Amino acid sequence: MNFTPLKGLIAAPFTPFDAEGKLNLGLIPSYYHLLKTNNVAGAFICGSTGEGVSLTLEEKMQVAEAWAAATKNDAEFKVMALLGGTCIADCKVLARHAYSIGLYAVSFTAPSYFKPANAGVLAEMCAEIAAEVPQMPFYYYHIPVLTGANIAMIDLLAAVSKIENFAGIKYTHEDFMDFLSCMNFDNGKYDMLWGRDENMLSALVLGVKAAVGSTFNYIAPLYHHLLKAFEKNDFETAALLQQKSIDFIRLLGKYGGIATGKAYMKQINIDCGNFRLPVRNMSPEQFSAFSADVAALGFDQFCSKS
Repeated sequence: MNFTPLKGLIAAPFTPFDAEGKLNLGLIPSYYHLLKTNNVAGAFICGSTGEGVSLTLEEKMQVAEAWAAATKNDAEFKVMALLGGTCIADCKVLARHAYSIGLYAVSFTAPSYFKPANAGVLAEMCAEIAAEVPQMPFYYYHIPVLTGANIAMIDLLAAVSKIENFAGIKYTHEDFMDFLSCMNFDNGKYDMLWGRDENMLSALVLGVKAAVGSTFNYIAPLYHHLLKAFEKNDFETAALLQQKSIDFIRLLGKYGGIATGKAYMKQINIDCGNFRLPVRNMSPEQFSAFSADVAALGFDQFCSKS
């Protein structure tokens, strides 16, 4: 199938929960407005940042429907749903559902329990799911730090040639040798989406045109400035902005990990609630210290504005 490669910043949204840990779908229209206002080109929903592995099948459908409804009049804003990876049957159901409600694309990642033995087995899984929605772009989500599927993506691309709607890979890994080989595979046939915000500048040097990231939710302006500096060959400014991105990302490690992203969202008045177990959330005392650290980094200069 023919598809247009994605461009720009694509956010990986947090799934909003209420105080009881239930879906807070009413927040999604304003969440979409925030992303759109800050020139974000799309959303990769129910991924790692979106706690897809902690959602039920029905909840994933409800989240997808809420994003479809919020963006139905905006063809330029691309919404891609991560289907999951552990259960192929569920992935097929979610893929058909995503197509039925008008999402742009679907994505799949390797199982983290029964892992595929090699790229050929992984390609078979992709083929089964992609065949359910032949009219939709299908992306593989490569994040071996979480799935444990340490398969070279250049080998996967060589094995998926018969999957007509295989569009590309969301690449969340640090293997630049493998990544560049994928970009050049078959004359650049596949859409390679960069997935590590903290070294986006290095990916731009290789020719990346689109990136998917969690920090695009709350510091999108920083990356737009970085992109403009890069386009002007102002590499000194681009490097300084990348370092500022790293400074913000380091706070995730300092305050417990991925749940820190929702604390950042509270700084811009988008309360997505807490992460579900087993992810650890901040205490009120930690949030106070975190807020002070965020302010010290000059967050107001770089944060997304609604």
